[in-house]
Amino acid sequence: MKSQTALITGASSGIGLHLAHEFAGHGHPLILVAPSSAELEGLKMEIKTNHGVKVEVIPKDLERPEAAREVYVAVEQLGESVEILVNNAGHGMRGKAWEIPIEEDISMVRLNIEAVLRLTKLFIQPMIERGSGKILNTASIAGFEPGPMLAVYHATKAFVLSWSEALTIELEDSGVGVTALCPGATDTDFFPKADMVAVKAFQGSNVMAPQEVAKAGYDGLMKGELFVVPGGMNKMLVAARRILPESTQAKLNQRFYEYVPEEKVKRQRGDVELAAEKEAVEKK
Repeated sequence: MKSQTALITGASSGIGLHLAHEFAGHGHPLILVAPSSAELEGLKMEIKTNHGVKVEVIPKDLERPEAAREVYVAVEQLGESVEILVNNAGHGMRGKAWEIPIEEDISMVRLNIEAVLRLTKLFIQPMIERGSGKILNTASIAGFEPGPMLAVYHATKAFVLSWSEALTIELEDSGVGVTALCPGATDTDFFPKADMVAVKAFQGSNVMAPQEVAKAGYDGLMKGELFVVPGGMNKMLVAARRILPESTQAKLNQRFYEYVPEEKVKRQRGDVELAAEKEAVEKK
């Protein structure tokens, strides 16, 4: 397993970056995909220094319909074989459905859904032919329920969840497994990019470090789990969907996405991630 090459999208920051370190820490050669060549080259050197594994980088903007095919061709040109596909790239945008520009909605659909579909279509066939392979799709607990003020994002993650579960059934006895990683609020660039640093969901006490989420995702993938929901509170939120009406869930989510007063903005992007990093260093 440790010699199996993993291709990770959205690898330059957040959960994707820590997934790259998690896979590398277990000895997996890596192929990293993200838009910025400079960020990827920096991460490549960091991982090679810290973990000593082979790392290739492919700078691509996966919102472009042609990008997935270009990634596939680049992998062939490198002479590599992808045994583990990690569809992690994605983003969201907060706002009322009629106020968010349609271009932002389409951007979410292209990255969160279309890119996942295109990459999986390309890399799954060789896995089936080999009779082995793994796919890790970064979904979200958002996919289990509607999310007013983040409506399109929730809907894209609902697609990823439903599709992953159906794909698992289709792949029975093929040797290829699918895992959906479903984090809740996590200290990543998602929040500043979505204009959500000041919302209740991020300012609350249940924000997880991306390192924890990445570890849970890797462990769940290796165990062959279908759904991985990191964190006790996130598990409770998912379990609540079996009890609460969807309208109640939706209203609760709407409150999570409300802005808090300025004086209550105590947490900034990176606080939880850096604290987890410091703790890990102190334990060594």
